[in-house]
Amino acid sequence: MPNSVTEAKIFACTQSEVLAAQIAKSFGAPLGNVIFSRYSDGEFQPSFEESVRGSRIFIIGSTHPSSENLMEMLLMLDAAKRASARHITAVMPYFGWARQDRKDKPRVPIGAKMIAKILEAAGATRIITMDLHADQIQGFFEKPVDHLYASTIFMPYLEGLKLDNLTIASPDMGGSKRAYAYSKSLSSDVVICYKQRKKANIISHMELIGEVKGKNVVLVDDMVDTAGTLTRAADLMIERGAKSVRAICTHPLLSGDAYERIENSKLLELIVTDSIPLKKKSPKVKVLSCAELFAAVMLNVHHNKSISSKFVM
Repeated sequence: MPNSVTEAKIFACTQSEVLAAQIAKSFGAPLGNVIFSRYSDGEFQPSFEESVRGSRIFIIGSTHPSSENLMEMLLMLDAAKRASARHITAVMPYFGWARQDRKDKPRVPIGAKMIAKILEAAGATRIITMDLHADQIQGFFEKPVDHLYASTIFMPYLEGLKLDNLTIASPDMGGSKRAYAYSKSLSSDVVICYKQRKKANIISHMELIGEVKGKNVVLVDDMVDTAGTLTRAADLMIERGAKSVRAICTHPLLSGDAYERIENSKLLELIVTDSIPLKKKSPKVKVLSCAELFAAVMLNVHHNKSISSKFVM
C-alpha cells in the first residue's frame, strides 16, 4: 500500500524546536510529541509520547557544540529504532564537527567521519543536511545523504538587492568553488582572500587576490564562527576601495566576540539562515529561514519524488 503523508511524523531536538515547528507547518504535519527527562547530574532521556511503529519519521536537530546537541540526536535516533520506526531520517540543518574532515596534522581524529558512523549506528537510515563544510563528507556515510545548498535561499535575496558592479568574494582559498558558483549564477566577478593562520581562529596575515575598487562586494562562506576572517576581509576590501561589503554565511555559529566584531566592522550586513538559533539579535545580522527548503525536500523524500532541483548551487 503506498505511503501517505499522514504516516510521516516530525520530531524536534530541543536546540532546533523553533525551526522544526516552522518546517512542520510548511510540511503540513503537526510536530510530534517528545519529552526529555533529566537527571540532576545532567543526563537526559528522550521519550516519544506517541507510536512511531512502521512510520517514516524525521528528527530535526542541528549538532553544533556543545556535544549535548549531538547526544540528543543520537538518543532520539536510537529511541526511534527501538520503537520500530520504518524509516528514520536525521534532518541536520547544520552538521557539526564537519571541520574535522581530514587529518591536517599527525595524531588527530577525522571527527566528521566518526560522527557519520555514530549516526548510522544509532539508527539513521537517511541524512538531510545543508551546506556541509566539505562536500566529501557525504562519502563518510553508507546511507543516503541529501546535501542541500542555501544558495537557493540566498540567491533571490541577492538578486532583490539589485547591486551594480557586484563582485562575489571568498574569505579563503577553500571557499573559492562556492564563490565561483555564486558568481556564475549572478554573472559577476570573483575575488579571493588569501589568509595564513597562527592557529585555529587566529589569522596572522591576509591578502586580496583581485580588484574591488568601486565594487559592491558580497563575501560567501558556509559558516561564521568568531567572525575574525569575515570582518578582517571586509575591512581590507573597504581599504582597497570597495563601495560596500556584505557577507552571506549559512550557519551562524557566532562564538566568542563575533557579535562585537561584526558590529564594529565595515560589514554592511551579515545574511545567515536559521540553521542554528542566534544567541542574540544584532542590527547587522539578517536571518533568512531555511524551513520551506527543508519542508519541500522532506515532502519529496516522503513521496519518493525527485529532489534534484534543490541541489542547485
